[in-house]
Amino acid sequence: MPIARSTTVTWSLSVVASGALLVGCSGSVSVGNSESKLSSDKLATTVSEKLAATTNQPKPDITCPEDLAGKVGTTTRCTLTAKDGSTLGVSVKVTSVDGDQINFDIKADDTASPAPN
Repeated sequence: MPIARSTTVTWSLSVVASGALLVGCSGSVSVGNSESKLSSDKLATTVSEKLAATTNQPKPDITCPEDLAGKVGTTTRCTLTAKDGSTLGVSVKVTSVDGDQINFDIKADDTASPAPN
């Protein structure tokens, strides 16, 4: 049965990746302060919500290692972690900034990394 579970998790991550790639995914967040920056926690929450909405799947577990500066072209890498520990990279790129509103694109990697042994 572990093989079936692994396949299901891989399939789920593949659905998230292909859904994000096929449909395209973007986000927009008002940071509400003069320092145009989105905290890593708020970024992770927003990416999780957008991926879930794009793929019609439950919100995935997303972590982002750093705040996202509100400057066009700024990028960061977040990580989607499945229940079995396998991971999928997610790129975030700022596309525009309008006052305290940061707009960004989200793109999941094509393949997942297996869970550590």
